[in-house]
Amino acid sequence: MVRIEHKRARLVVYIKDLKLEWAIESRYWRNPLLAVAGLALLPIILSGFPGLLTLFTTANIYAAIAIPLAWQMTGIGRLNFGPQLFLGIGGYTAALLNIHFGWPAWLTLPAVILAGLIFGLLLSRLTTIAKGLYFSLITLILPLIFLELTYYFTGIFKGETGLYGISNIIRLGSIRMSYVAAAYISLIVVLIFLYIVDKALRSRIGIYAAAINDDEDVANILGLNINKWKVICFVITSTMITVSGWFTAHYFGTFAGATYLPLTFMLKILLMVMVGGRGEIYGALVGAYFVIMLEKALAFMGPVNHVIFPLILLILLFTLPEGLYGLYRKHKNREYYPTIRVRKR
Repeated sequence: MVRIEHKRARLVVYIKDLKLEWAIESRYWRNPLLAVAGLALLPIILSGFPGLLTLFTTANIYAAIAIPLAWQMTGIGRLNFGPQLFLGIGGYTAALLNIHFGWPAWLTLPAVILAGLIFGLLLSRLTTIAKGLYFSLITLILPLIFLELTYYFTGIFKGETGLYGISNIIRLGSIRMSYVAAAYISLIVVLIFLYIVDKALRSRIGIYAAAINDDEDVANILGLNINKWKVICFVITSTMITVSGWFTAHYFGTFAGATYLPLTFMLKILLMVMVGGRGEIYGALVGAYFVIMLEKALAFMGPVNHVIFPLILLILLFTLPEGLYGLYRKHKNREYYPTIRVRKR
């Protein structure tokens, strides 16, 4: 039996025990739709500028790491200093399978997802036994241990040079069209991640994440199985980050732990999340684009760039506590945004 209801600018359809909802007022979907349309036009506009097109794709790679990390930071109530560990797992899994077994990109993807699930489950216990600073320190050390392993097992990981000769994620007749297609694939990955996290935060999972982030003890007393939901959040977000590693390896055709596993890479990702807006999934996307463009714009300054770049980011962190996306929200307060924070009474 199908029943249709109209509730508060939303269309609700009941099909037996299944409930489906859609927002029907334009204020709920107009601006997100315009933003997606603008991003979809960028690869075509930038197709004549290979450098900018690569910059756009790189920003999407960073966003695909920052978006799940933004959810994870609140969903487990811990600050993860090592998301690049799963980036390395995904990149090396794809690279090794492609180089040594000849698996194409579409076949290495399921293997990468499986690897992310396995390692996510193995390390998810850290979210329940390591608290506060201890969790952050452990996640900080793990990527560095992985980096040392890439140097020690040079025959497998090729040390600093990394693995090269990885097949491209897509190969068309024209190099230009191949880069445009890869840019669209990177954008699709980002939009899929946004959709997954958005749906999760609108559901009970988002409420559980907010409760865990606000006060674990209170959430536990109220009967919430916090360990269960922390493990679920950690495994899902970690697997998403491994997919980013898969795309990175197949897009650049090479993958080296010396590039993606050091502390400096993690700091850049963390700054994207914080500058964009901590706890805001759309802020993570804005932060990724902003940081990448700012780094590129300041590159002409030479060595001084290494001082000016972090200085600007630090100023933004102190002057914009709600991040860059918070500026937009102040002027669009009637629109709906998924949140993963609760207020303390």
